[in-house]
Amino acid sequence: MGAERQVDVVVVGLGVGGEEVAGRLAAAGLTVVGVENTLVGGECPYWGCIPTKIMVRAGTALAEARRIPGLAGSATVDPDWAPVAKRIRDEATDDWNDKVAVDRFTGKGGTFVRGTATITGPGRVRVGEQEYSATRGLVIATGTAAVIPPIDGLAGTPYWTNRDAVETPTLPSSLLVLGGGAIGCEFAQAFARFGVRVTVIEGADRVLAMEEPEASELAGKVLTADGVSLHTGVRATNVGYDHGFIVTLSDGSTLTGEKLLVATGRTARLRDLGVDRIGLDPAARFLTTDERMRAADGVWGVGDVTGNGNFTHMAMYEADIAVRDILGQGGPGADYRARPRVTFLDPEIGAVGLTEQQARDAGLNVRVGQVPLSATSRGFIHGPGNEGLIKVVADHDRGVLVGATTAGPAGGEMIGALSVAVHAEVPVSTLLSTIWAYPTFHRGIGDALKALG
Repeated sequence: MGAERQVDVVVVGLGVGGEEVAGRLAAAGLTVVGVENTLVGGECPYWGCIPTKIMVRAGTALAEARRIPGLAGSATVDPDWAPVAKRIRDEATDDWNDKVAVDRFTGKGGTFVRGTATITGPGRVRVGEQEYSATRGLVIATGTAAVIPPIDGLAGTPYWTNRDAVETPTLPSSLLVLGGGAIGCEFAQAFARFGVRVTVIEGADRVLAMEEPEASELAGKVLTADGVSLHTGVRATNVGYDHGFIVTLSDGSTLTGEKLLVATGRTARLRDLGVDRIGLDPAARFLTTDERMRAADGVWGVGDVTGNGNFTHMAMYEADIAVRDILGQGGPGADYRARPRVTFLDPEIGAVGLTEQQARDAGLNVRVGQVPLSATSRGFIHGPGNEGLIKVVADHDRGVLVGATTAGPAGGEMIGALSVAVHAEVPVSTLLSTIWAYPTFHRGIGDALKALG
């Protein structure tokens, strides 16, 4: 074993959050070792946000072309996956090579180590034969892995996770999707628009079960219109494979598909890290942190591993808090009241804060305002593809919004204004007197606010 090396901070995991923490601390003059066993940048640029949205964008372009009749003439659409796969491989991921990201980190003064880290004690990490002692502490940013449910027969089959689906150079003729959350629905719609026969299996009684029921209903409607077959309220009880997948459902029916995508959630990568040696639970689904992102004395956690939302923007938000705490800069702590999220379907479904049911369960005096996007001026102008809605959830006693959903062609953009309103607790009376530009989609926010009554 090599001689122990003393540094200021060791960052374990250089996904979005870990890379941000490590890079900023190194730029501030600290001696920082960043450890990553796959690719620097993590899930987002290689298998998550960036490549999947390239897929979504391509599928939406096909859908828009199919909307030309009745709007602007006629069009012939001939889907081809090859340009999508090429763009993901060549432009988005550099053929899954992280040299640019590694150089970005080391260029700030950090030391990069490729390997698997093991925590051996407080402030101590071993990578291969080298041991590091961190005088200021450790940052755990190991992210999450796909949850593989214990379904009879599933283990050992060549099932896909999101990584396999993103990397595929060609499309299957048919695809079964286990899980009707955001990941499953995005893949389902994108593949279906390229001619894949897609079936989604969801145990809850609706897809996007964490969102408002109205958003789920909308998602189900548009997915069905794209040819996706939805099976909700059922579970997969057995998986067989013989040149294709055979899935038996809890209602006794069976489904077949060339490929099977498992999209049933994510769990933190903690089990084999050695966190028990610093008093943490390796079996925990996520790493619990306080408002300064501290998981223990001298230990910080940031990004997906904390369970506060598997989103790049949350990783960056938590990274900023951890950096300020490590550098003693103070500033606001973590506040999760206004976490925004977007499901990149067509239409996009944006959301922030509490759903109506969550607000009622919290005992709030709830008022709800809602408007269909097709009833707005911009929705009328947009025509085909204008499915959507704007819904606002208010705490009537305090006169502020506590949640909102924006669905439509610009649903992910519209949620920005409402995220500010929820985060800053802008009085509803102030929002009602706001001038909303005409004719825009976001003008519908004003209509939804008026519907609060």
